[in-house]
Amino acid sequence: MDLAALSDFHLVATHGGFGKASRASGQAKATLSRRVRDLEDSLGVRLIERGTRTLRLTDEGAALHARTHSPMGDIAEALRDLKSGLGHPSGRLRVSAPLLFAHVTLGPLAAAFAAAFPEVVLEVTAEDKFVDLVADDVDVVIRANPKPDTEWVGRCFLKNRMVLVAPAGRLPPARDGSGQARIVIPAVARTGSSDGDVWTVSDPVDGRERAYSPKAVLRLSSPLSIRDAIRAGAGVGLVPQTIAAEDLRAGRLVSWGLSTEPPVEAWALHASRRLVSPKVSAFVDFVCEYFRVGAGRET
Repeated sequence: MDLAALSDFHLVATHGGFGKASRASGQAKATLSRRVRDLEDSLGVRLIERGTRTLRLTDEGAALHARTHSPMGDIAEALRDLKSGLGHPSGRLRVSAPLLFAHVTLGPLAAAFAAAFPEVVLEVTAEDKFVDLVADDVDVVIRANPKPDTEWVGRCFLKNRMVLVAPAGRLPPARDGSGQARIVIPAVARTGSSDGDVWTVSDPVDGRERAYSPKAVLRLSSPLSIRDAIRAGAGVGLVPQTIAAEDLRAGRLVSWGLSTEPPVEAWALHASRRLVSPKVSAFVDFVCEYFRVGAGRET
C-alpha cells in the first residue's frame, strides 16, 4: 500500500472534500483526487463516493479511515519530530488524570511543564473512568495502583502514605489499662466503608502500632471533603499525606500516625505498541523529576 496515497485519503476524509483538503495542505486538488483513485484501484474497492459538491465515505472508506487514522497520525508526528530534530518535544499532548490528582497537584505541575516545553500544548482531562489509550486518543494516563498490563508501560512517580489526622489540639486517647486492643474513635470515613474497619497506624511519638475502631459520624466520598470536615472538628480520619501536609505544617491538623497499609503508587503510563514521541517521554520524565524534588517524595 502506498503510504503517501493513504495519507492523502485521510486528508480528504478529515476535511470532507478535495477542495478543502487542497487548501489545507497546499497540494493540487487533481493530485489528491488521482492519489485517492490510485489507492482505490490498488485495494479494489471504492473508498469515496464523489458528488457534484459533496462527497461521502463508503462503508469500506469509513472502516479504513477509522482503523488507520491513529497510526497515520503517529507516523506523521514521528516524521515531524525527525525533521525538527530527534528529542524535540512539540505538538498536542493529551493526558488523562484522576480527579483528586488533578484538583490537588496538576495546576502547578502543568504550568511548570508548559514553561519548560513551550512548543507542547498540554491538554488534561480529569476523570476516574477507565481510559483506552488508543480508542480515547490519549497519550498519557496517570493512575493510582494500576494493574499489571503488557499493553502499557510507564513509571511510578509517587508513593503516597495514608495518615490518620485529627483537628488541631485533639490528641490521641490514652489507653485505659483495661487491655482494650482497639480504641473506638468518632470518624470521618470514606463512603462505602463499614464500622467494622480497623485503622492501624504507627504512632508518631514512639513508633509503636496503635489500632483504632472508627465509628463513623460522617461518610464522604472525596478525600478533600474528608480532610476539610476533620479540620472543621467533625472527627478523625485517614487521608493521603500529600493533601494533609500543608494543614499539618500549619497546625490546623495533627497526626495520630501513618497507616501501616502499603502506600498508594501513582504511575504515568503510555501505550507500548505506539510510537513513543519525544513529548510523551518529556512529560513522563518531567513528572518523575517534579515529584522527586517536590511534594511527591515517598513519605
